[in-house]
Amino acid sequence: MTSPSTPHPPVVVLLGGPSAEHDVSIVSGTAIASALRADGLNVREIVIDLDGRWWWLPADHERGAHPPAAYDDPAALGAEGPITVGAAIDRLAAAEPPPIAFIALHGPFGEDGTVQALLDAVGVAYTGSGVLGSAIGMDKSMQKRIWRGLGLPVVDWREIRVARWRADPAAVLGELEAFAAGTPRAEGRLMVKPARLGSSVGMTPAHGPLERAEALDLAFRYDTLAVVEIYLAGARDLEISVIGSDPPLGIYGPGEIVAGREFYDYAAKYTLGLSATSTRASVSDALRTTLQKLARDAYRSVGAEGFARVDFLVRDDEPYLSEINTIPGFTPISLFPTMPAEGGLDFTAVCRRALDLGLQRHAERAATRLTPADLPR
Repeated sequence: MTSPSTPHPPVVVLLGGPSAEHDVSIVSGTAIASALRADGLNVREIVIDLDGRWWWLPADHERGAHPPAAYDDPAALGAEGPITVGAAIDRLAAAEPPPIAFIALHGPFGEDGTVQALLDAVGVAYTGSGVLGSAIGMDKSMQKRIWRGLGLPVVDWREIRVARWRADPAAVLGELEAFAAGTPRAEGRLMVKPARLGSSVGMTPAHGPLERAEALDLAFRYDTLAVVEIYLAGARDLEISVIGSDPPLGIYGPGEIVAGREFYDYAAKYTLGLSATSTRASVSDALRTTLQKLARDAYRSVGAEGFARVDFLVRDDEPYLSEINTIPGFTPISLFPTMPAEGGLDFTAVCRRALDLGLQRHAERAATRLTPADLPR
């Protein structure tokens, strides 16, 4: 871990990415880069476009008033590229002094363990969870299986694969009808979402049988696996920030989101002024303690490292784990980087802490270079 007297390695912020959360990542990544650069660090930004090509933005790049769509043409922003993923990883590995990658990529490729594995393969330090924690953190179905197996509270769900949906949609819809009917409190309503995506992309509340097919079709535009949950109408959206290694863990919140739409969809999340947020939700001390304990248990159980946001649905003071986000939003309206203010960490300090934890884990990793003498011959 670095200290004020220890020079900090260069930082490369990875943003964009070949996922439906590309634009959100642009906002998160540029905010992180700006904060760290203003704090005196040597920062470069790398835009990964929708085709998976890497572009090095100019060293003095600032997003300013550029909308995310401006990054569709990195060359117009003065970026160097495009560079293939293999060449880009080799470039990072050969850099002197060795950098640390701040992964600000949301969704598949950036949040699911793929880019983490690439960086591990060449020994480049990076922020956040490793391959396993990232992969589980991206897969809502796997999270739920783990949490239910540990006795943690989750909303009942079903998993539907696209091959089964295409082969026999009538059977799938019949199963979902029985599922909805078996939970009277749901009143026939289900929530349909891609299993491995975030930012509520492809997520739809299906209020009855006629809406379920359309909701599944939308989810399958983004993934081959859909998660179908009982829809908890009127539930509160509460979030916890977790930062650190274990021990100790910094656990902050819960914060609360009051969506400006039926549920906290993409527009409600990222349209300024549409939803209201609070970094300290009005809950009883008992519920606050319960949520923080559940967040800690959820974080540990999936192998998360560095930082994450844990989301809850709470109805009638009964909490349910919704999901974990191992690379949560760092946008101006995101709760994850603002809730730690109760522990004295502002946005820049949260980013700095993420870097220090990544460097610490990199320094403590198991040896990856063996000699013939190391082999059990």
